[in-house]
Amino acid sequence: MTLKCDKCNKDAIIYQKYSGMHLCRKHFTDDVERKIKLTIRKHYSIKRNETIAVGLSGGKDSSTTLYILHKIFGMRPDIRLVGISIDEGIEGYRPQTIESAKQLTDELGIELIVRSFMEEYDRTMDEIAPMKREKGACSYCGVLRKSLLNKTALEIGATRLAIGHNLDDEAQTILLNHLKGDVSRMVRLAPPKELEGLVLRMKPLRQIPEKEVALYAYLHDLPLGFGGCPYSHEAMRKEIRVLLNDFEVKHPGTKYALLSGFDKISGILGREFPQEGLSECSICGQACTADVCQACKLLGRSK
Repeated sequence: MTLKCDKCNKDAIIYQKYSGMHLCRKHFTDDVERKIKLTIRKHYSIKRNETIAVGLSGGKDSSTTLYILHKIFGMRPDIRLVGISIDEGIEGYRPQTIESAKQLTDELGIELIVRSFMEEYDRTMDEIAPMKREKGACSYCGVLRKSLLNKTALEIGATRLAIGHNLDDEAQTILLNHLKGDVSRMVRLAPPKELEGLVLRMKPLRQIPEKEVALYAYLHDLPLGFGGCPYSHEAMRKEIRVLLNDFEVKHPGTKYALLSGFDKISGILGREFPQEGLSECSICGQACTADVCQACKLLGRSK
């Protein structure tokens, strides 16, 4: 027996355990887009004449982010969308996703800028990974990618930098920071504020579960990605992901509860632990809280 959509009489394509709803293709799409529009209105006040840069890896999350932002703002002549892809230099993984990013931006008529670790840092992630280092490959890659994304967004005059973090990513990060007792990183998850030298970040997908992002991407012929990064096995986040997925199966709505709880206390955290002011890195000039930014520290750069 085919289950029917709870909002109409068409065949359902998904059952949302956390909401108890069966939804057809149309009402599933409407639900995803409604949540994203609500997130943008609530957390990110988009004004006139803004340039929104989108960190575009070519996978399902970033592709869905760009697609929906284009759907929402594409008809507004005062809003400029630009895709930024970072080539970390991971053979057999990144070249295919960047090709997907190029195809998508071509279809949508959106400019794409591709920057690489090699041109910026004079080394690739494949060269960094085998090195003897204090932190895992993901820590290096995350810091360097984030720094280059921000630098590129600043260069094109972007007022926003959209990234494809979904509900699973947000819930994992919140729990990870709790387990590490990292309050300073927790504060940075709160709704963004203006900081000189940093482009305001926005996460339109923060209310959408990863599986629903994948289904939305599939239904709209968007890139789904080419498997996981070969270095992701080193990250503690992978253990948190498994733990949270297990809780979500047993207790539907766990991920939403984590995010909702955090949003309720984020204002208090911000007042009790205000973010430090930013200065310029004495080596590369990027915004940071110390004399030398984390990227330069990891790369062993000196004055």
